Amino acid sequence: MLFQVGGQGTRPTFFEMAAAHQLPASLRAALTYSVGVLALRRPFLHRVLDYEDEFFAFLMLILETHSLRTTDASFSESLYGLRRRAVKIKVKKDDAGVNPGDEFLHSGLEKRQKVLSVVFLVVLPYFKSKLHSIYNKEREARLQATLWGHSDERFDVADISDRGEGSSVSGGTLDVEASVRTRLAKKIQKFIGACYPWLHASSEGFSFAYQMLYLLDATGFYSLGLHALGIQVCRATGQELMDTSSRISKTRSRERERLRGPPWLKALQGALLSGTYTVLDYAQTGLIAAVFFFKMMEWWYQSAEERMSAPTIYPPPPPPPSPQVAKEGIPLPPDRTLCPLCSQRRGNPSVITVSGFVFCYACVFKYVSQYKRCPITLMPATVDQIRRLFHDV
Repeated sequence: MLFQVGGQGTRPTFFEMAAAHQLPASLRAALTYSVGVLALRRPFLHRVLDYEDEFFAFLMLILETHSLRTTDASFSESLYGLRRRAVKIKVKKDDAGVNPGDEFLHSGLEKRQKVLSVVFLVVLPYFKSKLHSIYNKEREARLQATLWGHSDERFDVADISDRGEGSSVSGGTLDVEASVRTRLAKKIQKFIGACYPWLHASSEGFSFAYQMLYLLDATGFYSLGLHALGIQVCRATGQELMDTSSRISKTRSRERERLRGPPWLKALQGALLSGTYTVLDYAQTGLIAAVFFFKMMEWWYQSAEERMSAPTIYPPPPPPPSPQVAKEGIPLPPDRTLCPLCSQRRGNPSVITVSGFVFCYACVFKYVSQYKRCPITLMPATVDQIRRLFHDV
């Protein structure tokens, strides 16, 4: 049989594995959407959205650890009645060849395999999500630099004009350290921006190759991570489901027996322990229901036409660079509170919109009326381009 689409045997179909593999992503999208809706009325929930990766990784760490401990399967696999089995190669000493039918033996998961499964299910997706966010920021920065130029080049003149002559040595040292850290962070971001597309393409390529081989029944491993851990996913039989329920009850009773202290304290600890397991059991079912409910709500409130017609959002344009002081123009005074024309403290401060420099209203009105230009940049200006400033800076 070329494609396995039926539900016979212990080997799951491609569609079962694909559904179990895509469930965490759908769960995250549903939780993010629900928290975003609730944040419209509860602004403090925006903090959860700011640390979305960390909160979701912590939630999945609890669910995956509990599921692997009780059912020998991941959270999504246990919901589809699947179990993880360790693969061992059986080698016959009396026969030089190995029979393909007797090549693999399945057994329960070891503790090391459970820990590594948590790493592949929680830790690696978390780091991949963080790298993806860093790559998106670097790509937006490159797009902004392409459209508006580099930010360092735009603000050099402003930084020089804002520095005072009496800056202390400690302040200069702090600026140097901050600039070193900033340059190092930018180099790391550029390195991630250059390497992440190749890493992402390699990861997606291996995933596609393994899924295609699994669909063609050429391998028993659905992903590279399962192959590296030596784990295959199988269907759970009715006896295994009954054994899992009995094992969970024995584990809970064993943990209750380990409780120490007076009888009232044991009763309280036992109630808390039972409540914890009950909450985890109901959380699995509730989270799946939340996925389908909020996905339906998202489809209800946002049609496909609206998504297709949504305009592309570009980063906001940066502020224009500071105008250059003309060689034949009036030089700027060392004190920023003085008027460049009368060299006195500004009275009734006003700004010329073409250049942004501030003068006394009487001085700049007289100068612009006579010369029709800005006294500092010599850019053409009229008296209609003079604006009053109500807060002197």
